[in-house]
Amino acid sequence: MAGIKNKFFNLNKRTKIILIILLCVALVILPQVNHKSYVMGVMCRIFMYTILAGSLNVINGYSGQFNIGHAGFYCVGAYFEAILATKLGISFWIALPLAGIFTALIGLLVSLPTLRLRGIYLAIVTLGFSEIIRLVALNWDSVTGGPNGIKGVPAPVLFGTRLSTSAKYYYVFLVLAILFLFITSRVIKSRVGRAWISIREDELAARSLGVETSRYKAMNFMYGAFWAGIAGAAFAPYFKFIASDMFTLDEGFNILSMVIIGGQGTLIGPIVGSTLINFLTEVLRPVSEYRLVIYALLIIITMWVRPQGIVGASTSILAGGKTRVPKSKVKNVKAEQKTLGKEAQ
Repeated sequence: MAGIKNKFFNLNKRTKIILIILLCVALVILPQVNHKSYVMGVMCRIFMYTILAGSLNVINGYSGQFNIGHAGFYCVGAYFEAILATKLGISFWIALPLAGIFTALIGLLVSLPTLRLRGIYLAIVTLGFSEIIRLVALNWDSVTGGPNGIKGVPAPVLFGTRLSTSAKYYYVFLVLAILFLFITSRVIKSRVGRAWISIREDELAARSLGVETSRYKAMNFMYGAFWAGIAGAAFAPYFKFIASDMFTLDEGFNILSMVIIGGQGTLIGPIVGSTLINFLTEVLRPVSEYRLVIYALLIIITMWVRPQGIVGASTSILAGGKTRVPKSKVKNVKAEQKTLGKEAQ
């Protein structure tokens, strides 16, 4: 897989664009070739988890923060859209961006008190946040329906067609996944993305060069939370029912496993992780009670054999020092940090 990735990135820009366009065309016509609800359902989950794992990867992989409570943001987005749709009658197409914005604000509230925390301390806080959100959803009966959840979340309507089946809803998740990947790739290559990477590589050095680390870390959390909220808001009408037990710690670790196995700090990693884990979920249905145990073993093997993930760079700091980072790359990172420092001044 890593060899295929290296060959892809060694291609010229025009060839890459052509390959990406061909892949998108193939995904667009897939429902016309195979419209079985089972296949379409699996594809919808792969796209949704690509957004969830990718948004977590933005936090953990690109800024070096350690969030393991991503299911909490996912829960906020799902409930926000469901409440707007069922209680206020707001259209899905309006509720979707509103859910993302609201979840981003929640992400800001979580990040502000934790800006000085890192590592396991930050992980514990995010874990606690996820459980608090789930418990609020479980006990706030008048708003969230309590243990009964919210039923009958209406399916979106597009040009007079109700997207009530997996084959029709497939395109909603496909468009959202493509938007996420395109926007995130642009953000990562921007000044903001370079700031996140500099913080990940050496926060103290980035701060000494004038990078406002607290500001960029808060922006990073908000961005990741926004897309998790979007995924949750898209999930609610697709499943037509949501309850607090859908957003447990197991779901948070499920999303985290996709990031770790696929490869942190890469755009392709979450796609590979989402595809692999969803495929394993279907294969392991007869022994579903042991699913998380098998995931844990897979993570252990991955961290032992290839700690940077399946498609992670062999020069990554996560590679365990097996390969030496080229001096040219070190110079490029330092040059970027100095540029960011000058821009901040």
